[in-house]
Amino acid sequence: MARGEGGEQSSNASLLRKSPSDGVQPVIKDKKRGHLSVCSKLCYAIGGAPYQITGCALGFFLQIYLLDVALVDPFYASIILFVGRAWDAVTDPTVGFLVSRSPWTRFGKMMPWIVLSTPLAVACYFLIWFVPPIDQGKIIWYLVFYCLFQSLQTCFHVPYSALTMFISSEQKERDSATAYRMTVEVLGTVIGTGIQGQIVGMANAPCIPVIGDLNSSSQVFGPEVNISQPHISLEHTRQAYMIASGVICAIYVLCAVILFFGVKERKDTSRIGSEPMSFFQGIRLVMGYGPYAKLVMGFLFTSLAFMLLEGNFALFCCYTLGFRDDFQNILLVIMLSATLTIPFWQWFLTRFGKKTAVYVGTTSVIPFLIAVVLVKSNLIVTYIISFAAGVSIAAAFLLPWSMLPDVVDDFEVNNPDSQGHEAIFYSFYVFFTKFASGVSLGISTLSLDFAGYVTRGCVQPTEVDITLKVLVSAAPILLIIIGLIIFLTYPINEKRRKDNREKLNEQRENELDSETESTETEGSVV
Repeated sequence: MARGEGGEQSSNASLLRKSPSDGVQPVIKDKKRGHLSVCSKLCYAIGGAPYQITGCALGFFLQIYLLDVALVDPFYASIILFVGRAWDAVTDPTVGFLVSRSPWTRFGKMMPWIVLSTPLAVACYFLIWFVPPIDQGKIIWYLVFYCLFQSLQTCFHVPYSALTMFISSEQKERDSATAYRMTVEVLGTVIGTGIQGQIVGMANAPCIPVIGDLNSSSQVFGPEVNISQPHISLEHTRQAYMIASGVICAIYVLCAVILFFGVKERKDTSRIGSEPMSFFQGIRLVMGYGPYAKLVMGFLFTSLAFMLLEGNFALFCCYTLGFRDDFQNILLVIMLSATLTIPFWQWFLTRFGKKTAVYVGTTSVIPFLIAVVLVKSNLIVTYIISFAAGVSIAAAFLLPWSMLPDVVDDFEVNNPDSQGHEAIFYSFYVFFTKFASGVSLGISTLSLDFAGYVTRGCVQPTEVDITLKVLVSAAPILLIIIGLIIFLTYPINEKRRKDNREKLNEQRENELDSETESTETEGSVV
């Protein structure tokens, strides 16, 4: 809903039909109060782009940046990646708890968090990609600014995620807005991959030839293997990373401005909150609710699979496949494919149901994860496999955020006296996925260190080659299978989802009738 429009209750049913009386302001029926315009959906969706643009750039490039550009030892790089993501995970439920207790302002309940965190987050993000002129304090530099950025971005993303529940009470409209959001967010990954990859790709870090390494994985490289351009210095590469981060920072600010001016929080779309609860009560509340716990655990494993793939695919392309100068283009093809297929998955889940979409969408990537490690290194084949894998990644982007509102609705139906906890539900989902991401990045980078990773090496030992194959193929497949087994127990099917929608509409209609009768009684007394 565009900023400036009314914040009335929006529900599926007719609202109030009372005639005006002396001293009482009439409440006008509006069948379209739950409807969101295309402009509102687009502005809302654009607000999700910064999280994906920066997340994609960090996910795909931070590991290789720390190892080959900032020249951080693999052991310390694993500590930076793990602590940064683990800290980020801890801040999510904390911020979610604080957001849930935030008062409504003239700008809404979620929007002040988004606006105030943006400038500080942008500054910290830029400094992550700056190589300080101090070797001794380099580890502390990256650890501090990485943790600060993750915390500030959490103050942006948790309120933004919960904003889904405050823009409309119509489940269909929320699902539609979520589809818009997922399309823009996946487009954000294309933008993040394109900006970071193309700018950095023009100044790829020069590698150091490994002479006489008989165990090197270079023995399996085909004639298409490429090595970085020798005339480009390491300083040029560092400048390229800073230019890319500057462009991304500008886009971050622009998206936040569009979100602020283009979306109106509607207070009455949310049920009146219950009495405030403590942080640990919030933990027990959300994790004690069966459907939510099963949804989170299922997506925890499937998301972890894609995070492992994301975090190690750049190194896999560079060293296992031998496409050092083409890896950024391969990543771009994956994200572009995911963007183009988001509308397909939105149609699929509407036509066949969300649980069916989970099984079809997630399992479709498995054949390509197998093929990418079994097929001999070939650039054309790699592009084809990458495009096909992007189709499954689109489903992984869309489905969690499309199904979380269903769980919140189910909770409200079964707990009518405990309301207003949307931010807690969303923040704990993000907490588990981010913590898992930190563990995966830390373990994968540490595994490369144990395997004998050579910093800036043009080729790597065979042990590194095997480790990368496990990290981008075998491990993700196993995690996907575990996640899908958990989803077998997820109880919210299409019938239950529709029943919940009808019950919530009745509850909201009854609340509005009760509030109107109270208002008219007070007016008649006056």
